[in-house]
Amino acid sequence: MPLPKLSIPDYECVLPRGLKVTYRPFLVKEEKLLYLAMETQNQKEMIKAVKEIIKACTNVKNSATLATFEIEYLFLKIRGKSVGEVSEFKLTCPDDNETQVDVEVNLDQVEVQIPKEHTNIIKLTDEITLTMKYPSLDVFVKNNLVDNPGIDDVFKLAADCTDTIADGEELHEAKDYKKAELVAFYEDMNSGQFAEVQRFFETMPKLSKDIEVFNPKTEVTSTVKLEGLASFFA
Repeated sequence: MPLPKLSIPDYECVLPRGLKVTYRPFLVKEEKLLYLAMETQNQKEMIKAVKEIIKACTNVKNSATLATFEIEYLFLKIRGKSVGEVSEFKLTCPDDNETQVDVEVNLDQVEVQIPKEHTNIIKLTDEITLTMKYPSLDVFVKNNLVDNPGIDDVFKLAADCTDTIADGEELHEAKDYKKAELVAFYEDMNSGQFAEVQRFFETMPKLSKDIEVFNPKTEVTSTVKLEGLASFFA
């Protein structure tokens, strides 16, 4: 006689760009992946674990189609339904940079923040307009999680995130060009133009939550901004 099957509830959420996703809590075997990644304190391992959990726990067929901030948001939803909506961890008080205090964060209150000044359309000249796309988690890992990233890594990330380049009535789709050609396009920009490209990345949507922490040693209350996946990986 077979053992009984445990029922697992399904939930729905809408990602920041409007995609409706069905998801379930992660199982003990998937939680093990998570804890092993946390023990390494290695961001690449953490992201690998998150991707595997999203593949197993959602109806998303290919996580590479999701922007980095959508992966972060979806993982937090899964984690909340799996081990509880409240995440407990330690933060270092910023006023003395040494005292650690216990804090609680309600994951339901953590949202993807989109700065008002953020745009993915960059007007380089009167004729040339650049449209950017958001990096997938794979692209982000490949270009950002490297030791001592240099300007070449920034150019490669920009090339990977190029969607179209409009030149008057002519539209160039990035997928029709080699990566080296796109990198050369960015290298030919002046400083002001490339600063606008960097602003796209600096102001990209991300998980964000302001937390008030009280330092019992100095009796100072400070605000700590938690941003990105690793901040809520507790």
